[in-house]
Amino acid sequence: MRALVVRLDSFGDVLLAGPAVRAVAGRADRVTVLCGPCGAPAARLLPGVDEVMVWEAPWVGFDPPPVERASVDRLVGRLAAARVDRALVLTSFHQSPLPAALLLRMAGVPYVAADSVDAPGSLLDLRHRRAPGAHEARAALDLAVAAGFPAPDGDDGRLRVRHAPGAPELTGPGPYVVVHPGASVPARRWSPERCAQAVRLLAGAGHRVVVTGGPGERELTALVAGRDGLDLGGRTRPPELAAVLAAAGAVVVGNTGPAHLAAAVGTPVVSLFSPVVPAERWGPHGVPYVLLGDQQAPCALSRARECPVPGHPCLDGVTAEDVLAAVEKLLGAGA
Repeated sequence: MRALVVRLDSFGDVLLAGPAVRAVAGRADRVTVLCGPCGAPAARLLPGVDEVMVWEAPWVGFDPPPVERASVDRLVGRLAAARVDRALVLTSFHQSPLPAALLLRMAGVPYVAADSVDAPGSLLDLRHRRAPGAHEARAALDLAVAAGFPAPDGDDGRLRVRHAPGAPELTGPGPYVVVHPGASVPARRWSPERCAQAVRLLAGAGHRVVVTGGPGERELTALVAGRDGLDLGGRTRPPELAAVLAAAGAVVVGNTGPAHLAAAVGTPVVSLFSPVVPAERWGPHGVPYVLLGDQQAPCALSRARECPVPGHPCLDGVTAEDVLAAVEKLLGAGA
């Protein structure tokens, strides 16, 4: 059986599809993941994936491309050539799977399953209803099970990635805590000044601090690391970042992709969680964590990209002392 798992969103979204992908891989001879360019690096880390097919959908993302018939035609042709037997379309709770399902039908995919609150017509063979409030990783796995792909024996349903056990050539020897200050949108970021305060306080309390960030965040990580942290901004591709996070005692991070990567390598998370999306669906999955941030703030559930409340109180009400206490709580629990 050739199976296709569709998850067209971001890096973190694709990581959350991991338990469902492993379930599909337990029954399928070949598993292809169809994802966007941002999600492709995550898909390549997932156990059970044989092929990654990349296409940028015009209905997802922060800066989606225009609808172009030639692009759609090329994708339909690639899907038809893949001769997929069964497909799962994974989406967030607020998204529709039907545009992707339509393209799969145009490619001749005979069986398509998805969560959908909308009437799907002939687009879906399985119109599944997710459990209210289910975590995104759990909801994806539930869909896989309903489509005939039970979780493999002994699989605990946590996030997982293929990764090296550590990256001492980047971090140096000895224990450390990671602070990851960036996020995909401003509404989900703790202020750089607060992050820098936390690094100083953690270092003053005897913790070695490693600051991580992407290639476009070097200025941010340099500011946050200051003289007290090791600045790895722009120096870690996803596989290296996974190794750095795997060897950390704890990770301080917002609700962004590296939070899910930390969970996938089993590292406890101090989650600076902006409530623009619900923590019950998007919080750290399957690892010990401490959730910081006002989950009842006026921005709650707004999916805002820019904070709509002056002063960004949901996150900037969190202090460096709060972060230090959360880190030490997690480190103490691990010991």
